[in-house]
Amino acid sequence: MEHIIIVGGGAGGLSLATRLGRHFHRKRTVQVSLIDRSPTHLWKPLLHEVAAGTIDAAFDELNFRFHGRRHHFQFIQGSVNAVDPSTRTLTLSEEVYQHGRTRIPKRELHYDYLVLAVGGVSNDFGVPGALEHCYFLDSKQQAEQFHSTLLEYCMGIAHSKQTKPTLNINIIGGGATGVELAAELTHTAEELRQYTSATATPVTFRLTLLEAGPRILPALSEKLSASATKTLEKIGVDVRCGIAVKACRSDGLETAGGDTLAGDLQVWAAGVKAPGWLSAIEGLQTNNRNQLTVLPDLRCCGDEHIFAIGDCASLMLPNGGFVPPRAQAAHQMADVAYKNILRLRKDKSPKAFHYRDFGSLVSLSRFNTVGGLFGGLACGELRIGGFLARIVYLSLYRMHLVSVHGLVHSLVIAFAARLHRKIKPRLKLH
Repeated sequence: MEHIIIVGGGAGGLSLATRLGRHFHRKRTVQVSLIDRSPTHLWKPLLHEVAAGTIDAAFDELNFRFHGRRHHFQFIQGSVNAVDPSTRTLTLSEEVYQHGRTRIPKRELHYDYLVLAVGGVSNDFGVPGALEHCYFLDSKQQAEQFHSTLLEYCMGIAHSKQTKPTLNINIIGGGATGVELAAELTHTAEELRQYTSATATPVTFRLTLLEAGPRILPALSEKLSASATKTLEKIGVDVRCGIAVKACRSDGLETAGGDTLAGDLQVWAAGVKAPGWLSAIEGLQTNNRNQLTVLPDLRCCGDEHIFAIGDCASLMLPNGGFVPPRAQAAHQMADVAYKNILRLRKDKSPKAFHYRDFGSLVSLSRFNTVGGLFGGLACGELRIGGFLARIVYLSLYRMHLVSVHGLVHSLVIAFAARLHRKIKPRLKLH
């Protein structure tokens, strides 16, 4: 039986597995498998809201095994240990219980076509102490761990003897994740005050956003960056640009300029790279961020049976630069990979991928939303903000749901979400 394996259940990988599963479900000669280390999928742009507690991941996540059964693909939970293009096999790591006993031994799977859609992880750039003393928001588990710790700190500080209890939070990185988290945490602080007990004092968040570059949100225009900076400063976030972090400690940060910045909690949101194991695949080309270099048809340079899509793929654009690490790019790549796999099975030439830039939007919680649409227009992007931008931002998530669930089920999910907000607190309190 022919075997198509997709590794990574992010925006692109899940969409591709769903479409291939639907296409081949009546053909018993093709098996579609999706591999991911997590049993559930959560749209990555929501992770900052999970970390802040403004959404509950348990409601928004999707179970891979259930979804695979409905859409006719096999889900395999596990972590890829190695890929051997010469034999077209991949190896999944051994799974062990907490006490060390083997739960699932190493497994070896054969593929006819392999699609690597493993996404990206935060790039700590080798800064000393970053891994040990900073939180990262690369997964639901990391976001939930940060939120749990945040509540514990607030509880402890609220019952301390401080006259004005203050929680110092440093966020390293002025990209979309860092900016959105800073705004969302400001909203979290306001909500928490409503649930402070009579024996405690409301905690104030002191938020500092550090960016090594000259301005935050470098992917957006200078005007939009300035608008976001103005909003953040208005709600009390200390935005500091042109400051690189030299080292991270348990009690704060050291900057390249020699200053020390105190911090109770620190989040690293600077830079993106692909997982390191990709660079160990023999015969494939990777760049200095471990991304796989791909041809215009999204097949990896060095092997015609392996595709790479999403944040782990490096594809140069015709006018220079590379396809950006965005959810919209992953969805577009999944669409082309789907068509090219079907074409190759029919001995047809694959089509080239052409990236369409629909713009970028950044949500500053309930305070503002800024962004630009149709960045590929010759006359420049269409800058939007406020309520209109918020509506467009929310529609992006709805479009993702439609690509995965279909229109009818997405409408049901949207209706259920409204009911959920009516009966639950506006902040996750545990």
